[in-house]
Amino acid sequence: MPSDTSEPSQAPEATEPTEPAPLPTPGYRALLRNREFAGLYASFTMTAGASTLSGFALGTLVDHRTHSPFLTAVSMYGATFATVFGALTLMSVADGSRPRRTLLALQGVSLAGVAAQAIPGLPLPARFGLLLMLGFFQSLGTGTRMGLLAEVVPASTYALARSLMNITSGGMSILGYAMGAVLLRYLSPHGVFGIAAALTGLGLVVVAATAREHSIRLTRRPGLRQTWATNVALFSHPGQRVLLLNLWVPNGLIVGCEALLISYSPDHAGVLLAAGSAGMLIGDLTVGRLLTADQRRRCAFALRLLLAAPYLLFGLHPPAPVATAAVFVADAGFAATLPLQEQLMRLTPDPVRGQVQGVESAGRMTWQGIGAAIAGSVAQYLTPGVAVTALAAVSVAVTVLSRQAQDPARRR
Repeated sequence: MPSDTSEPSQAPEATEPTEPAPLPTPGYRALLRNREFAGLYASFTMTAGASTLSGFALGTLVDHRTHSPFLTAVSMYGATFATVFGALTLMSVADGSRPRRTLLALQGVSLAGVAAQAIPGLPLPARFGLLLMLGFFQSLGTGTRMGLLAEVVPASTYALARSLMNITSGGMSILGYAMGAVLLRYLSPHGVFGIAAALTGLGLVVVAATAREHSIRLTRRPGLRQTWATNVALFSHPGQRVLLLNLWVPNGLIVGCEALLISYSPDHAGVLLAAGSAGMLIGDLTVGRLLTADQRRRCAFALRLLLAAPYLLFGLHPPAPVATAAVFVADAGFAATLPLQEQLMRLTPDPVRGQVQGVESAGRMTWQGIGAAIAGSVAQYLTPGVAVTALAAVSVAVTVLSRQAQDPARRR
């Protein structure tokens, strides 16, 4: 028989199982070789830079005109209030037909709004109205862009793609605040608005040249009814509900702390804000590129504590170098959003990924506006330093209490 005549010395070599070689972890360069992702990324980069420049210019303009910590904080982050209306009404367009055309239209509206801010002599009520309009349409644009991202890149590289975008957001914030501080030495805020409008227009051109239409993920027409149905299902899920709480509230309160930095130290505000953006960049780079998914999940709670704890020092009015270091270290904790976003995506059905990501982003931005409003209101009665410390303490408390609800929700 064949089994009796085969050479024994060769049998082990032929049947011995071998360990499969581990697949190499793709890097950022591999992602950027995808032309469509590179276009979405470049457009996002320009939009983030334009948003930072216009926010800094408007905050400076309002501070000079009103000397009000509340109005200054709201002017920098007030657009985030309107994102909740996008999440509650029309966010289902993020999963509708022709996402490329939708993204281009929304980018065009943003361009018009930023360009209008450059009009000299525009009254402050009109500027705040433009701010709210931009927030509404930007929330829809974010949902559409993230829905496209989930189709453009494989699921295995989604976290890496979000990490790169988060890093870029931090980098553009550094450049935006630094360049804003420099430009305002030579230009009026209206000139800075003009530069922001040019960046927004370039982002629109890049999307038009690189993005393509993708499959329609919905079987029903996008609109108010579809948006509400998906949102009800989202908030009825205990695991997703707890994740959204952790993504929104601690983050928003610390953004409120940052909204007071201009009032806290007008001479060093640019340096403090740039240091915070640098910390966010380093945190996202470390967590997104160097840690595994399991390691990211385990460190999420510690990162949320890190996000708030250093701001507790501001009640003592530390020297500028110490305050700068504290902001840098604290903002590295913003990287906690990455593992939480990964968990949210695992719980989200494919047909509504764009809307759920849009709701997550809109809620996070809305809470940033709420945090800024709370911070400005508290600073009206207390000093900005004491207000920063108070918001940081509340953020720590929310993080600790929400963790007690997270484990039962995950098991459920």
